[in-house]
Amino acid sequence: MSHVAIDHSDPQQVMHSIIQRIATGPELSKDIAREEAYLGMKAILDGQIDPVQCGIFFIALRMKRETDDENKGVLDAILEATHRVTAPVDEVVDIADPYDGYNRCLPAAPFLPPLLAELGVPAVNHGVDKVGPKYGVTARHVLAAAGVNVDLDPEAAAARLADPNLGWTYIDQARFCPKLHDLVPLRGKIIKRQAVTTVEVAARPIAGRRHTHFVTGYVHKPYPPVYAMLARHAGFDSALIIRGVEGGVIPSLRQPGKYYWFHDRGEEVEADINPQALGIESSVRAVPLPEDLPKSERANDEVAIMVDVQATARAAAAAGMAALSGQRGPTYDSLVLGAALILHHVGRARSLSEAAEQVRAVLDSGKAAARVR
Repeated sequence: MSHVAIDHSDPQQVMHSIIQRIATGPELSKDIAREEAYLGMKAILDGQIDPVQCGIFFIALRMKRETDDENKGVLDAILEATHRVTAPVDEVVDIADPYDGYNRCLPAAPFLPPLLAELGVPAVNHGVDKVGPKYGVTARHVLAAAGVNVDLDPEAAAARLADPNLGWTYIDQARFCPKLHDLVPLRGKIIKRQAVTTVEVAARPIAGRRHTHFVTGYVHKPYPPVYAMLARHAGFDSALIIRGVEGGVIPSLRQPGKYYWFHDRGEEVEADINPQALGIESSVRAVPLPEDLPKSERANDEVAIMVDVQATARAAAAAGMAALSGQRGPTYDSLVLGAALILHHVGRARSLSEAAEQVRAVLDSGKAAARVR
């Protein structure tokens, strides 16, 4: 690590020193210490850095590849800026689905928390309205379309977990970390994924009194160890990191998949999942987009297919409510697969197949649908 004598009380001097070292090209760029990454990110969150320098900070870190210490430092600043609360329940499952959403399938994961709540596991879903690089359909869009209040403050959101008729909540980054949410326009101008995209999912806005379990998804192979490291650093007791469709928390419905897990902040372990072994026989990877959905008028974007966000959110909400009411189909299968992984991970079932049976029993009862309000 490179340590330079700088005045840590002067945000401009800190950022000047950081950029001099991290933005020197592929051969000469140097890593910075965790404390410097924290100070740089804190200064950005506090609005003390010029937007051009903010962009250089994120892009230069990405171009040279962020180290674990740099990611930890960025997360330290985000955790410090996050309004975090402990819910009046012993255990919480924290579901961090992709903040930039979905645009190749209808997301089913927003309905995992009410389903888990009916299974006796308090669960939290968190995200944003829209953010790059994908600007897809988010949990917020889908739950709002289903009539859920998606603008609760952290205390009100946490209180829902102890309500026997609810037991789950959604909380938006705009409410639990406004300073971070204020960076959304800047991130749009940066265009590409950068450190915030990786670490923001570990903000842990609502914890349990005894245990808090982190659940997130990934696509690319380098990310599971990074997410596991961040989860341990943020104080999660366990983590479940799933190779999911579009980087979400639900694997493909038609082919074997992978996931990683750890308990008690230990080392992550790789595991396999086969949907067919859980009784899922599907011809599709995920819930397909309805053919009659209107397309967005936004200009062509190389990142992904553009969909009409609100129309897609309404379709996802209708499909999710139907599945929670016992209607079979790809959304139902997606919820069985996702919830079984989580239920088994938190020790509520001895095997994935036993967990899938529990989930199907609850879906077929239709009771979880009453928790969506």
